[in-house]
Amino acid sequence: MFPGKRNSLDALCARYEIDNSKRTLHGALLDAQILAEVYLAMTGGQTSMAFAMEGETQQQQGEATIQRIVRQASKLRVVFATDEEIAAHEARLDLVQKKGGSCLWRA
Repeated sequence: MFPGKRNSLDALCARYEIDNSKRTLHGALLDAQILAEVYLAMTGGQTSMAFAMEGETQQQQGEATIQRIVRQASKLRVVFATDEEIAAHEARLDLVQKKGGSCLWRA
């Protein structure tokens, strides 16, 4: 976006006209809050970190509701290993244990 320009937090605040006057010391929480404002300014159009969908309004403070989402049960078919596949797997684990001295999958 700005080739050859400094990209420190102070420089970004100056570039995007974000107030960082409270930043006398480098604190992780304050830096994260300022960085969030810089991010919003860089992404453009988005003015807050709210998760409201377009057209939705923020609920009044104090009103907390839980919206339950009902999903259909998964229709995935479960396929179990055959006796031959289990025996082949165990044989492979035996080989791993013999060659390596230990087998992670049998710990």
